[in-house]
Amino acid sequence: MERPFVVCHMLASLDGKIDGAFFGAPEAAPALKAYGELRNFYGCQATLYGTTTMLGGYADGRVGALSAGNVLPPKKDWVNPTVKALGNFIVSVNPVGELAFSSSTIEKKGRPTAHVIEALTEQASPAYLAYLQERGVSYLFAGEERLDCALLLQKLYRLFGIDKLMLAGGGIVNWSFASEGLVDEFSLVIAPVADSGSGVSCFEQAPFLPAAAPVPFHLKSAETPVQDVLWLRYTSK
Repeated sequence: MERPFVVCHMLASLDGKIDGAFFGAPEAAPALKAYGELRNFYGCQATLYGTTTMLGGYADGRVGALSAGNVLPPKKDWVNPTVKALGNFIVSVNPVGELAFSSSTIEKKGRPTAHVIEALTEQASPAYLAYLQERGVSYLFAGEERLDCALLLQKLYRLFGIDKLMLAGGGIVNWSFASEGLVDEFSLVIAPVADSGSGVSCFEQAPFLPAAAPVPFHLKSAETPVQDVLWLRYTSK
C-alpha cells in the first residue's frame, strides 16, 4: 500500500497523561519546548489531529445550522489546488462534518502556514461540503460511518503527495491508526511532572471502535534533549 510514513509524536507527564494541569507547571516548560523543537526533526509535510484536538485550538468551534443552497456538491473528494501548493498541511479528522473554519489555512506561532484538509465520512452533509468549498478547505472521504485510516493515508499520498505524516492526538485517533498497524514510529517526550488528574493517555480505546489487541513497539533510542526530559523513540518493526 502506498501511503505516508506515520510518526506519532506526543508529550506526556510521568504518569502518561497527554493533557491536564501539568502543562502549566513551570517544570514542564523545558519538555514543552523540546517537544516543539523535535517536531522539526521528522520533517513531516502534514500533521493529523482528531476532532477534540482541533476544537482545542485549531478549528473555529462547531458550525451552526447550515442552509442548503441551490447547488450542493456531490459526496466526493475535493482538492483546492491553490493552497495545496503550500506543501504543508493540517489533516483534521472530522467524521460527521461539524468543525467550523474561517479560512483554508491555519497559522500557528513558529510553524509554517498550513492548508486544512478535512477527513470526512459519508455522514457529512452536502451542505457542509458547500460550506468547506466556500472557505477553500479541501476534504477527503474515508469511510461510511467511522474513519477508514488506511484509505485516508492512501488518498493523502496520492492527492497531496504527502510521504511523511505526524500523528499528534488525541488518544482516540492515535489508537485508531496504531490498532490498524499504521504507526511506523512512536516518539514520546516525557515531562518530569506527575499529574493525578483524569487526562487521557497517548492511546485510548473509544467505545464506538472495535476492540483491538495490544500493539507492540521496539525501542529505537532514548535521549535526554534537556535536563530531566526524556525522549523515547520506538518503531513498529
